[in-house]
Amino acid sequence: MAQDILKGKVALVSGGATGIGFATAKLYLENGAKVVIAGRRQEQGETALATLRQISPDITFIQADVSKAADVKRLISETVRIHGSLDIAFNNAGIEGNFAPIDDMSEEDFDAIIDINLKGIWLSCKHEIEQFRKQGSGGVIVNTSSWLSVGAFPGSGAYSASKAALDALTRVLAVETASANIRVNNVRPGYIQTPMFDRFFPAGDEAKKEPVKKQAPIGRFAASAEIGELVLWLSSPASSFITGESILADGGLAIPGQRQ
Repeated sequence: MAQDILKGKVALVSGGATGIGFATAKLYLENGAKVVIAGRRQEQGETALATLRQISPDITFIQADVSKAADVKRLISETVRIHGSLDIAFNNAGIEGNFAPIDDMSEEDFDAIIDINLKGIWLSCKHEIEQFRKQGSGGVIVNTSSWLSVGAFPGSGAYSASKAALDALTRVLAVETASANIRVNNVRPGYIQTPMFDRFFPAGDEAKKEPVKKQAPIGRFAASAEIGELVLWLSSPASSFITGESILADGGLAIPGQRQ
């Protein structure tokens, strides 16, 4: 992809301090965008900011909890105040929550997952689309779903439900906003080496990781930047005829069938 493909664009990345969000923010900057990253943890955001500023000065961190409407409104209004517009939103904030069978999961745990993974992205899309319509120049939204929107683990009920609902929401928003030159898509990562992944498989626990690698035909885990490249493409004019899609980036993990 051509360098500076996002030159002059303003991009907002929630969950941008670590993992896929951080990798994508880096790629956005390297390709000419002005970027705002958002997250709930101030210290984590400041650490990410210091690293990303080595690429470009056009990077800002704003503390925000996307499950709160007031925070989302402030995040978007501050982005526009700083940079004058909003062109791209990568709604990446999400939590794995507490994986547990339905009879062991508390209502509080269920609500926490839905509040961030579904309501948080719904709020983000709502106010991003309002800003795009106000500007009258269109825009691009990419959301982070998961291969678990079409797959399952024992105990992944709330997480899988939040991501499957996000896939449906993305389809609806694509239909609602296409006439305003707004595109809305999802990425569905598989096993990606992120802090969330490390909470399932702590560093040094290689014996548990090996059989998990073999579940995907490609036979390895992905780096965050590999998903970032897909998000970059979906955010760019190179994917100008793509909307309403939820694209698996899972090394074939979700393909049904026998494994050797």
